[in-house]
Amino acid sequence: MLLNRGEIEMAKEIVDAMAMQRALTRITYEIIEKNKGIANLVIVGIKTRGVYIGQHIANRLQQLENVDIPVGELDISAYRDDQGEPLAAVTKQKLDINIDGKRVILVDDVLYTGRTIRAAMDALMDNGRPAVVNLAVLVDRGHRELPIRADFVGKNIPTSSSERIQVNVKEVDGFDSVEIQ
Repeated sequence: MLLNRGEIEMAKEIVDAMAMQRALTRITYEIIEKNKGIANLVIVGIKTRGVYIGQHIANRLQQLENVDIPVGELDISAYRDDQGEPLAAVTKQKLDINIDGKRVILVDDVLYTGRTIRAAMDALMDNGRPAVVNLAVLVDRGHRELPIRADFVGKNIPTSSSERIQVNVKEVDGFDSVEIQ
């Protein structure tokens, strides 16, 4: 679509709230199956939307297995390789849950180049030594720059590098959906 200067391309909803819920339910069942249950499991969500997606997965795990799974919040801004400040000048965040020896499900909204996940892995290792780390993402859009892949994917959405994926969660945006712009 060609746009005149000043026009904004409208977002197109590609995943509605129900489809998003089904994808998260499928991810939850896959987590249970791959881990042969939920013993020793913790969820760590990458701020901001990864935290809320992780909480949705933990809530579904609680419904299915009747066990509360701890959910931690990970702010990776100090670990980004595209920030102007050197890493040593930034205070690194500590998780509020113990990950030593745990089976960690790292959760993010969109997997794109892999750089966010690389930063998250560095942040996790600064917080302890998990037994296993698996990656769960709501959307995998391709275009990897690093050899990183998700273990659990809600939806594969092939995109061009000029397109943008926006995940909306009701806790932040007031509604659940995935849009492409």
